[in-house]
Parts: sequence; structure tokens; C-alpha cells
Amino acid sequence: MKWEKILVRYGELSTKGRNRKEFISHLRNNIRFSFVDLPNIKVIAERDRMFLTSTDDSEIQELIKRLPKIFGIQSFSPVAACTQELEDIQATALKIIEGLDYEGKTFRVTVKRTDKRFPMDTYELQRAVANHVLRQFSGLKVQLKQPEIELRVEVLADAVYMTAQVIPGAGGMPLGSNGRSLLMLSGGIDSPVAGYMFLKRGVRLDAIHFHSPPFTSERSKEKVMDLANQLSHFGATVRLHVIPFTDIQQSIQAQIPDNVSMTTTRRMMMKIADLVREEIGALGIVTGESLGQVASQTLESLTAINAVTTTPIFRPLISFDKLDIIDIAQKIGTYETSILPYEDCCTIFTPSCPKTKPKLEKVEYYESFKDFDDLIKEAVENREVISFPTKKKNEFENLL
Repeated sequence: MKWEKILVRYGELSTKGRNRKEFISHLRNNIRFSFVDLPNIKVIAERDRMFLTSTDDSEIQELIKRLPKIFGIQSFSPVAACTQELEDIQATALKIIEGLDYEGKTFRVTVKRTDKRFPMDTYELQRAVANHVLRQFSGLKVQLKQPEIELRVEVLADAVYMTAQVIPGAGGMPLGSNGRSLLMLSGGIDSPVAGYMFLKRGVRLDAIHFHSPPFTSERSKEKVMDLANQLSHFGATVRLHVIPFTDIQQSIQAQIPDNVSMTTTRRMMMKIADLVREEIGALGIVTGESLGQVASQTLESLTAINAVTTTPIFRPLISFDKLDIIDIAQKIGTYETSILPYEDCCTIFTPSCPKTKPKLEKVEYYESFKDFDDLIKEAVENREVISFPTKKKNEFENLL
């Protein structure tokens, strides 16, 4: 079946009232950015839906494959068009059903007659199309409630549009509609999932990673780069800030008692992240922390880490079980990369008996014997910034 258009349904965007136009504009720009490699795609945005068209059938097929990753889309349907002649409508309906696995399935026709000048009423057209289809496909069975195949027919002034597929979208909000935040991206399972969940709420992301050569390998850095690139597949550029962290970690090991060294390490990371966040104009910091998962993620530890900044710290996975996080990682395609056996700087320097309930005043006391400010400033200034996807350059990039 050759599809003429893709019909996009907004879902949550439809509730945005006076701001709807702005949200739709973000979605339109994100689609253009994501499909810049398909030159014939045209985007027609309306108040309650959007149409994507192309003169190239292969581009339509590529749209169907890739649209499920675009946030802000509740569902979409490939649509065929025909004239208002009944014979043409019936013939098009047959072509659509032919392309489906219809044998033994339940079926109904739903008609929406937007053009009231059309000579047949809704029920007459519904019956004429359904009877014609059933005569040709005896394997179909009529069922009006929750059928397995629903042929939707919409009569407009310019043409009649038909579809029998409703494909789920990614949901959420269009990227860019809720500002920018900085994701602390380690290389494990959790932080890419946290990033995905914030992308889904319309937040653009930069990511920050702490690299400690020679204790961490170049391959561990490449692993994080792969994860940042995978996150960019959801519709926008992701910039990765790679922080040289060796000198700071060695200073922590030399100065801070072993059992609270992880708390200080996290606090120094948060200080650096906050400086980078301020420089790039992000509004918050996102982490993949889950309450109680490790020693540095108890309430006491998180309180001590939070104390270094007044910036909002978002932890979308805070109440998630590990199995729930793994399930999402597998669905979004980051799991296999995250479990590659390349350790990050936190894993390398994990103490044997870290405190699970560190006292803030004691942590601050130990840190007072070493001035970390110059090391932090140097790490920020010497960071490496890499944009993903690396090869996507187009006219919409400055919007993203």
C-alpha cells in the first residue's frame, strides 16, 4: 500500500490552551531536525493534528520507523487519500485491508464526515464501505466494540483520507518546551534512563562526565560517548562535557578519610556540574540516583551532596526499583551499552566501607584542610565538549 501522508496526533499538547501554538511549533521544529536527511518531507501543522507528506514512498516508510522516538506525539497513522467518489473510496479501502494481516480478525468502519456537502450521511457511507470490504474479505468478522481492525474514513473538502493503523508515539512533551538541564552521565544503567525521562518531559540536555585517566580507560570514555549519542536519537543535539577529574580524585584520596571520600567526591562533582550548568544557561542538574541503591544514595548522603549548591537537583529515578530501571533501559536501547565492563571513576575509587549516614559537619571539616577551588576551576576550564549526533548539521540546529 502506498501511503500519501502521516497523520500525527498531539495527545498531551492538546491540553495546553493558549500555549498550544508554542508547543506545536517546538514539535514541528523537532520533526524537521530529526528528518533533515529526508529532503522531500513537508510538515503541515494544524491546531489538533499534524500531517507529514512526501513524494517519495521510501521516505514515508522511514517516517513510520522513526516517528515513535519523537516526544510530543501521542500516536500517528499512515494515511491514504482518494477522491470523494464512492467507487474510489471503496477501492482504496480494499487496498488498505489487503496490506494487513486480516484473516480471522474483527473489523469495523468509522466515518467522520467533516465536509457536510458530501451526499451520503455518515451511516450510509459507513455501511457502503463495510459491505464492500466484507464481500471481498470473508475472513473478517464485524465487531463494533474494540475491533482488531478499525478502518477510519474522514471526508474532507479536498479529499477522503483513510487509515487502519494507529501506531503509539513516545508521548510526553516536545523537546525544548521545558528549558535545558545538565545530566550527570556516568556510564552505568541509571543515568541514561534519567536523561531519557527528562527528554520525554520536553527538557533539552547537556551531559557531564568525569574522566580520570589513567585510572579509567579511553574505552570507558567512548562508552559514555556512545550513551550520549544514543540519547541524541530522541530528537535533539546532546552536548557532552568531559571533565578531567584525576587531580581532584587523587587529592581527595590523600586528604579525606576513606569512609567519607565518596561523599566528598560526589560533592566536588556537584560543584563542577553547577559551574558548567551556570555557564551553559541550564536551569537544573539531573542525576540517575535511586534512594538507597548504594551508600552515596541514602537520604543522609544525598543531603550532604545537595549542600554544595542551591540549584535544583532532579532525580527522576529516586523511588524506582533497579529492575524497573533496567526494563526502561532495555526499551530505549541503552542497556547493552551501559553493561559493557568499563569502569568509571566512582567505581575505581569506591572505598571498602563507605559511610551510609555521613554527617555534613564532619565532611565539611575534613574538606576544610584542602582548597579544592583552584582544582575545580581548572577542571571546568580544561573540559572537552563533544556534540551528538556528530554529523547532523542543519538549519534547525540553532533552535535546539
